[in-house]
Amino acid sequence: MTYETLAHLAQTAGLLFFFSLFAAVLGYALRPRNRARFDAAARTPLRED
Repeated sequence: MTYETLAHLAQTAGLLFFFSLFAAVLGYALRPRNRARFDAAARTPLRED
């Protein structure tokens, strides 16, 4: 294997990894079960203790 081949494989693997990670985070954030948790977190800066 040449350096160019390894570099291309590493770039492709990195792209697939980060795309999968992005899809997983997006799926977690948009899951209906987490709605109350994220709504509460969104109101935290405006809350007066």
